[in-house]
Amino acid sequence: MLIDRFMPHCDFFERHTILTRATPERAYDAILRSNLRGSRIVRALLMLRTMKRAPARPTGGLAEGFTLAAEDPPRELVIGIEGPFWNPRCQPRGVDAERFLTPVPPNTARGAWNFFVEVEGGKTRVTTETRVLCSDDARRKFAIYWTFIRPFSGLIRIMMLRRIRNEAERGS
Repeated sequence: MLIDRFMPHCDFFERHTILTRATPERAYDAILRSNLRGSRIVRALLMLRTMKRAPARPTGGLAEGFTLAAEDPPRELVIGIEGPFWNPRCQPRGVDAERFLTPVPPNTARGAWNFFVEVEGGKTRVTTETRVLCSDDARRKFAIYWTFIRPFSGLIRIMMLRRIRNEAERGS
C-alpha cells in the first residue's frame, strides 16, 4: 500500500472498512467526490473538534487541511496533515510526499490517511486507515487528545465510508 511508503511505523492507528457492490472504479470515484460536510452530524463533530476556530479550506472534497501525498487510481490515495492537534489554536498544515520524508517537527503530530480499494469475492472493499506519528515531546499530549477524539474520528470515517458506498452504488 502507498501509505506504507509514507508512514511505515506509527504511534496511533485506526482502520475502518466497508463492502460495496460497485466496481472499484465507481468506488474510487465516489471517494474523490465525497463531501464530509454533507452530513449534519459530521459537521457538528468537526466543529466540536475544531473548537469553533475558523476551519481550513477543504482539499479535494475529502478533508479539511489535508494535502494529497500520493494517488494510484483506482486503488489508493493518501492524504497528510500535521500540527499540534491537541492545541485549540492549532493551524494544521498539509503534508505532501516530500514533507513525509522529513522528521516530524518538535511538539507536532503527523497524520497519514488513506483510502484503499480492492476486489474481494465479487464485491469491492473500501478501507480507510489513519496513522499518526508524533515527535517524542508530543506523544503523551497526543495520547490524551486521541483518548477523547478517537471515537468521534472513527464515527466520521464510518459515516464517510457509508456515504462512499451509497454514492458508488447509486446507478450500479
